[in-house]
Amino acid sequence: MRILVTNDDGIAAPGIKVLERIARGLSKDVWVVAPETQQSASSHSLTLHRPLRLRRISGRRYAVNGTPTDCVFLAFNKILADGLPDLVLSGVNDGPNVGEDVTYSGTIAAAMEATLFGAPAVAFSQAYGDGRKHHWATAEQWAGRLLPKLIERGWPKRVLINVNFPDLPAADVRGVKVVRQGLHALDDTLEERIDPRGRPYYWIGAQLPAAGSGQRGTDMSALDEGYVSVTPLHMDLTHRRTLTWLREVIE
Repeated sequence: MRILVTNDDGIAAPGIKVLERIARGLSKDVWVVAPETQQSASSHSLTLHRPLRLRRISGRRYAVNGTPTDCVFLAFNKILADGLPDLVLSGVNDGPNVGEDVTYSGTIAAAMEATLFGAPAVAFSQAYGDGRKHHWATAEQWAGRLLPKLIERGWPKRVLINVNFPDLPAADVRGVKVVRQGLHALDDTLEERIDPRGRPYYWIGAQLPAAGSGQRGTDMSALDEGYVSVTPLHMDLTHRRTLTWLREVIE
C-alpha cells in the first residue's frame, strides 16, 4: 500500500512526525509532501497567482511553498503521478478540528483534495488544553488501533474521515465514538493594537466554543467526554430538504 502523508502545520511540525510513524506501521511505501511553513486555517485553497516550488528533503520527503491543497495536488500530478497513493493521511494537527473548524482547516482540506482525486483519506487532529501540553502518544496509539479497521472496511467515495483525539493520556481515553459534526456558537476574539507609526492593526485570536454551546452526539461532545471522535464528512454540500423545497417554490 502506497501512503501519502501531509499536513497544514508544516514539514517540520511534531504532528507530522507522529503521522509518519503511524503510516510506517502500515506500509514501507510512505511518501511525505507537506507545506514549507505553517498553513493553519488555509482551508481548501489552491495557489494560482504565483509559482510553486518543490524542495526534496530526502528520498520520499518533499516540502512545498504552498498550501496543503497544493501539496496533495502536486503529489498526485507530479511526484506520485506514476503510482498514485492508495491512502492519504493528513495531520496530526496541532489542535482539534471539530464543528465549524472543518471549514477553515487546512488539515481537512488536504484530505478533501485527496478525496477529489478518488483516494481514501483520513484527517487526524490532537486536542490540547490551556497549558498546551500535547499528548502526541494518544494520537499515535489510538490511530494505530483505528486505521486498520477503517482500511479493512473501507468507506464510500467522496467521503473523508475526520478523527480527533482528546486532550488526555492514551491510557485515560474512554474509547471511540462515531459522531456527527457539531455546530456551535463561537467566541471569536479580535484584538486591535497600534504599530510604532500609530496605525491600528489586528490579530484574529482563537475561536473557542462559547459556554454551553456544545451538543450531545457530536465531535465536540465526544472530545469533552474523553473519547476519540470519528466523523465521516461528505464532499457533496447540497442540503437535500432545501433542494426539494426550492424546486416546489421556483420551478
